[in-house]
Amino acid sequence: MKKILFSNVFSLVWNLFLVYICYSLCRLAFLLENFRLFAGHLDWGYALSLFGAGLIFDTSAILYTNALFILLFLLPLHWKETKSFYRIVRGIYVTVNGLFLAINLIDCVYFRFAGRRTTMSVFQEFGNEGGGNLTSIFATEFLSHWYLVLLAVLLFYSLYKLYRAPQNIPVYSKWQYYVVQLAALLVAIPFTVFGMRGGMTTATRPITISNANQYVNRPLDAGIVLNTPFSVFRTLGKRAFVIPDYLSEQEATALYSPVHVPGDSVQFKPMNVVVIIWESFTKEFVGSLNSGLEGGKYKGYTPFIDSLLTKSLTFTHTYANGRKSIEGMPSVLSSIPSFVEPFFLTPASLNDVSGVAGELTKHKGYYSAFFHGAMNGSMGFQAFARSTGFQDYFGRTEYNEDPRYNGDKDFDGTWAIWDEEFLQYYCDKMTEFKEPFVTSVFTASSHHPFAVPARYEGKFPEGPTPLQRCIGYTDNALRLFFEKASRQPWFKNTLFVITADHTSLGTYPEYLTDLGMYSVPILFYAPGMPELCGMEDKIVEQIDIMPTVLGILGYDRPYICFGQDAICTPAEDKFAVNNLLGTNIYQFVKGDYLIQFDGEQVTKAYLYRTDSLLKEDVKNSMPQEILQSMEKQLKSIIQQYMQRMNTNGLVYKE
Repeated sequence: MKKILFSNVFSLVWNLFLVYICYSLCRLAFLLENFRLFAGHLDWGYALSLFGAGLIFDTSAILYTNALFILLFLLPLHWKETKSFYRIVRGIYVTVNGLFLAINLIDCVYFRFAGRRTTMSVFQEFGNEGGGNLTSIFATEFLSHWYLVLLAVLLFYSLYKLYRAPQNIPVYSKWQYYVVQLAALLVAIPFTVFGMRGGMTTATRPITISNANQYVNRPLDAGIVLNTPFSVFRTLGKRAFVIPDYLSEQEATALYSPVHVPGDSVQFKPMNVVVIIWESFTKEFVGSLNSGLEGGKYKGYTPFIDSLLTKSLTFTHTYANGRKSIEGMPSVLSSIPSFVEPFFLTPASLNDVSGVAGELTKHKGYYSAFFHGAMNGSMGFQAFARSTGFQDYFGRTEYNEDPRYNGDKDFDGTWAIWDEEFLQYYCDKMTEFKEPFVTSVFTASSHHPFAVPARYEGKFPEGPTPLQRCIGYTDNALRLFFEKASRQPWFKNTLFVITADHTSLGTYPEYLTDLGMYSVPILFYAPGMPELCGMEDKIVEQIDIMPTVLGILGYDRPYICFGQDAICTPAEDKFAVNNLLGTNIYQFVKGDYLIQFDGEQVTKAYLYRTDSLLKEDVKNSMPQEILQSMEKQLKSIIQQYMQRMNTNGLVYKE
């Protein structure tokens, strides 16, 4: 009788144990699939500690996803003790856990592009994509990562085959059954809640994604500790921006202010502005920016950009403010970095928003247009372009309607019109615009599934990953664009800006660090301003593009942006800031130092200029006045960012 009475409990424990094993196998698969990101600093002891810490987050995820399963097993109703009931329970168990294990395995691949575990924001990010695009991507990934698909099938089958139901023996003593089942349920409820929360005391706050940082030596390693179901559950309905109370308002604005006020002597020059945002364009790809790699023999994949850099202005340390396309666009065009969550996936995206286009269109009579060769509405770009001040949007729909081009014959089959054709279209449209104009184009071809047009197969250098040949293709497309643009009447009165939306997976160890993963090229080219040339030893980031452009034009009105004028700001005052999304670790680069800040305290510091691999933490040995100064300025930036996001303070009010 005792065995019969406790059969439910023993079977429940066994089934949950199976799920734990599956989560650990998924973590191992995640590590092996992304081993290149961790190999430089991972040893057996550290890896085992990460796997051990992962059990805390696995427990939370498993109990969230199996709460109904636990309740059904322990529900004190004797009539449920039948084979048919437990077949239904088995179906729920296998389906729910199989689904979340599959999500875990999908993140093995997606992590290398996003740099973090997937959260709820990803569903918003791809909410406007056509089903065909995503179906094509998934089909391609299934083929190239067949071993993960096979693992998913094996895990699903194991859960089904090894599932254990209670012994189906009639209950003769109902009062004993109800006492045991009710007692088991009453014990299970608090332990389930404790497991979900990550602790057993009332003083313990429910663990969040950021709690993974306490177990890691490097923020990126939180990806090993976490699991994707936990990351999704913990970001359901979360408020993105919480205003910290670090400093008084007066002290905060004394350290840093996003309000830009022009000098009295500024004179406006109505130049055209063209901002080219290149998909997945890592600084690593540009030969002239990597002369130190491979003993100076590194050639790169962008011969045209190398030639353009000889007559452009760039900087020694240039960084993105995010790791995804939807983070790059606000950073480049509106000087809004991505903290906590991508800006236009949060309620703050409904705020009044300024930007290069908005300032020049509203106050200087410019015409403005944004171009992206994907399906209109893709990635939410069209909505953001309108909110930041672009008057018109030209996408795949408008391209298809132009009789000068071949319509969907130039579609790459997955995402967008091929870059070469779309950039030619972009040039033609600008020739039709009334000057002065401000435009931006977002390229698409250097993107998964990393294809090039059939006529270019074998034409561009292959690299360690399939992306390099796509970079070569887009570099050539830009060469053809500039050849055509140089013959247009608007060319010499135009300021061109070329940068990336974000980086891609690096190859060299310098580009695999927490800072290196944000290294993108940023260059300014003005054919009519030959003095705008050379490489300055400064720290520059994407959010500096807007104030730098407006500074070059001599913009004479106050405005809000979070960046700095890269030309006019002294090198010792320049900084870069980003947020390691998924860990909520802030990185702040200034002078010779990089500090990492978890929202409460500095956790690490590095001499990034000489320690490019970020191997030695100098937090305790660096001058403490520098550390404290950097920490206070970073706190000021965070506090004012959050405050303006929550109070609709992104536009200067007269």
